Amino acid sequence: MNIIQVKTASGRYDVVYARGALSRLGSAVKGLHDAGGLFVLSSPRVWKFWGREVARNLRSLPHDIILFDDRESAKRLATVETICRKLTRAGADRRSLIIAVGGGVVGDVAGFVAASYLRGVRILHVPTTLVAQVDSAIGGKTGVDLPEGKNLVGAFYPPEMVIADPSTLHTLPARQFRSGFYEVIKYAVIGDADLFDFLESEMDTLLKLDMRALEWVIARCARQKARIVSKDERESGLRQILNFGHTIGHALETLTGYKRFLHGEAVGWGMLAATEIAAATSRLSERDANRIASLVVSCGALPAFPRISSHALLKTISRDKKSRSGRVGWVLPRKIGAAEIGASVPDKVISRVWRDLPGTCNRARKRN
Repeated sequence: MNIIQVKTASGRYDVVYARGALSRLGSAVKGLHDAGGLFVLSSPRVWKFWGREVARNLRSLPHDIILFDDRESAKRLATVETICRKLTRAGADRRSLIIAVGGGVVGDVAGFVAASYLRGVRILHVPTTLVAQVDSAIGGKTGVDLPEGKNLVGAFYPPEMVIADPSTLHTLPARQFRSGFYEVIKYAVIGDADLFDFLESEMDTLLKLDMRALEWVIARCARQKARIVSKDERESGLRQILNFGHTIGHALETLTGYKRFLHGEAVGWGMLAATEIAAATSRLSERDANRIASLVVSCGALPAFPRISSHALLKTISRDKKSRSGRVGWVLPRKIGAAEIGASVPDKVISRVWRDLPGTCNRARKRN
């Protein structure tokens, strides 16, 4: 069993990662429970697969279940209000504990609910998707989307614990599972050349859900995320490196109404763009740029690139939560395993890369 500790100014918590970890949920909750209400937040499609297991492990603990839509298009303030009203009617108080069971949307929404309701109640995350286990459940970033941009309303709010069981990945649709690998690739590019080499050689094996390989990869990503957020909880410096691929990725999600791309898929396009920008500005060698692009497309076919003008892209990017005075500091790879944060890039370079992005993807497919 892997136990990874996150140490931040807001407190310490463990990320427990192992096959069968879900069976430890009841004992973990008993250790945190102090007579307040217990509330499980999840989605209907997650609950269909894992509700019986969660309920069995909590059978000795009275609890309420609140299910909500976990599509990205439903990740809105209205959803937060609905959940908070249900908590109020159920008698939730400041001693209550929320258990979030699901993927990134469930974790983001439930985390923001926990941060906001009564100015803060405790939360335990049980991530059930690859992207949540390697990334979103760790670090305390919570939030919801606005029509103007992704995650523009939120809070930094650390959980009491994260319990991640890779067995839950077996119930993911193939597209959802592949989508999570773009976040895995992100960790390899920004800080782990050995992980990158492993992904290059073992991607086919990983996509077939080989558990030994997956456990090694997920634990490695989780350790890197824990190390980064322990040093920079509130994204004032080093943590910005985790935004590799997310500037254009978030813009793509916003510009398509959160309906065309899964989050990881948008990040996949965003990593292709950031890699090309790095090469175009002489920050990254052509060889490394080609290797990164080839690894991105090895996850499978990305959804078709939308016909959106570079003007619309630049306008959306200027509203990104990471922008300062309308300018974004880009995260760009310098070599495989290292990246630069806060890079300034001329609009004309961004526009040129944006227009040629489908071609970049096609060329990478031909190399594979």
